[in-house]
Amino acid sequence: MDDADTSTDELAWRTTDSAIDYACPGFDVRMDDVTLPDGTETDFHYVDEPEAVVVLPFTPDGDVVLVEEWRQAVGRVNRGLPAGSLEPDDDDIAAAARRELAEETGFEAGSLERVGSVEPANGLLNSVHHHFVARDCEPTAEQELDFNESIRVAVEPYEDVLAAAVDGHLRDGRAVLGILRYELAGRWR
Repeated sequence: MDDADTSTDELAWRTTDSAIDYACPGFDVRMDDVTLPDGTETDFHYVDEPEAVVVLPFTPDGDVVLVEEWRQAVGRVNRGLPAGSLEPDDDDIAAAARRELAEETGFEAGSLERVGSVEPANGLLNSVHHHFVARDCEPTAEQELDFNESIRVAVEPYEDVLAAAVDGHLRDGRAVLGILRYELAGRWR
């Protein structure tokens, strides 16, 4: 394995081999053989998944377009923001955000602004989430859901969604992060 991308930081692990242990639609489980800074050789498993977009969509009236989606891992319907993985041929992340918004909700954005990117759980997975704010979102089409998506659309006042993010009633991490980051960034502009 090529070590060209290995950091020179004294904390860096050196990857000597890497392989997919398990592949499924949406992500893989990867195992890296690594050498720790003290010379210990071991392995490390993590979820390997494509980058994703997360959209905080506002209607012209300032309400938020949410998705209510069955989440098998937690066994319940979860309220969150429209989000989805980048496709291998996605060269334009903003275009991917527009696509995911339309596919999951049937809404299209009048404008789109990138808020930032985060690594949501970099101790467990290598994913990067690119957050966007969409404004003047209007329903223009039908949803185009993937075979394994069970989604209904909800439109709620922003203040209610913000309160739910703060008080714990909104539990989706991508949604909470997107809403709180948007709220806090507005105070620093």
